[in-house]
Amino acid sequence: MGEFARLRLLDGFALDCGAKPVYLTRTLQRLLAFVALRREAHRAVVAGTLWPESDEAKAFGRLRTALWRLQQSGAPVLAADGETLRLHASVRVDVDELLRSVRECGAGDHRALYSGGPRELLPGWYDDWVLLERERLRQLYLHAMEKLALRDLRAGDFAGAMEAVLVALRAEPLRESPHRLLLEIHLAEGNYSEAIHTYHAYRILLSRELGVNPSPGMRRLLDAAVEAAPGADGEAARARFA
Repeated sequence: MGEFARLRLLDGFALDCGAKPVYLTRTLQRLLAFVALRREAHRAVVAGTLWPESDEAKAFGRLRTALWRLQQSGAPVLAADGETLRLHASVRVDVDELLRSVRECGAGDHRALYSGGPRELLPGWYDDWVLLERERLRQLYLHAMEKLALRDLRAGDFAGAMEAVLVALRAEPLRESPHRLLLEIHLAEGNYSEAIHTYHAYRILLSRELGVNPSPGMRRLLDAAVEAAPGADGEAARARFA
């Protein structure tokens, strides 16, 4: 394919060939998205996954029809190599760009990951293969933000660490690891009162939503830090935490 194509799967499906948007039926969208999320897939896997209610012959027939219609749409973005379907090399996919940013989050400019928080893969799609990939991307994103926060915390960049943690918390308010990192940031800055507030706010949230408490490890972290707090700050923290 000579012209540049861009496929967007985050926050909704969109396909552009050059500067021209290409509108596809949901069947063709599902076909293109399925192959794009794998970069390549065997015809039998594609047919069986996208048309599970059909027998093998009908599923393959539907796949052949979908491939023909995709070719006729003016968006020749899929290539067939025997029994394998794959994207043309010139097709750029936003999911690939996100994954590349996640893999490289420990070095270079990572601020693009912060923009608007995590983006949802194909919202409104409830196919099993979409749900699994959506959760995989969400987890990878959360781990990347926590990795950035920990890196900045260890480097003494508390503002950078705080920014990454708050992005992770917006994405998943009940997840303990970003709350624990937030607590560590406050403690590293000597903000014992804010650390205690962070712990108690999270404890109340967990109790209300899930009926559980923070892990013993998180409580021990705060216990040790409060006990070690110096001077008047330490006395006030211990009195509040008692």
